[in-house]
Amino acid sequence: MTVTEADIVELDRVAVREAVRVVDLAQGEDWERDTPCAGWTLRRLVAHMAAQHHGFAAAARGAGREAVHWREPDDMSEPAHVHRAAAVEVLGAFGEPGVQEREFALPELGGSFPGRMAIGFHFMDYVVHAWDVAATLGARVELPDEVLDAALAVARLVPTDPARRGPGFAFAPVVEGPAGAGPLEEALRLLGRAPEQWPTRT
Repeated sequence: MTVTEADIVELDRVAVREAVRVVDLAQGEDWERDTPCAGWTLRRLVAHMAAQHHGFAAAARGAGREAVHWREPDDMSEPAHVHRAAAVEVLGAFGEPGVQEREFALPELGGSFPGRMAIGFHFMDYVVHAWDVAATLGARVELPDEVLDAALAVARLVPTDPARRGPGFAFAPVVEGPAGAGPLEEALRLLGRAPEQWPTRT
């Protein structure tokens, strides 16, 4: 299945629900663990995830240029609850009729994009962020092959120019790895993750 043949809204829904599941695994001191996102604890990563959900939901409804929608929540005393509520919001926005035909303003990416493409960005992000959270906890992500294949197809479209990767950009430089890696590992490496540094513990 290619991304152009797929229902991107449904793919995104699966990825977001898996991200909710793995965030809900975290307890107590887990929130202060380091994550694959350099310099971020799990609490900070989940704050970012919630902010992105709110921002994309606003973009789907024509308000993406308003910076207030992209701000991280002030109260992260209950991160899983905050994240779950944000996920409900974005899935509701993406489920509205005609959403794929709308223009999404995405300031962090420098402009506006067709709805289908914008939802594709969000989808890829949440496959990767689901893994980020699971890796922090030593857990596994549980996503079907068609979701992982689609995420890899989107990841391959992200520019790999080193001048557009690293601090201040959305993605770290590509991490080289062995040939024949599975779709999740290849997508992670394309987006600057090193899976071997985060072994599964549970």
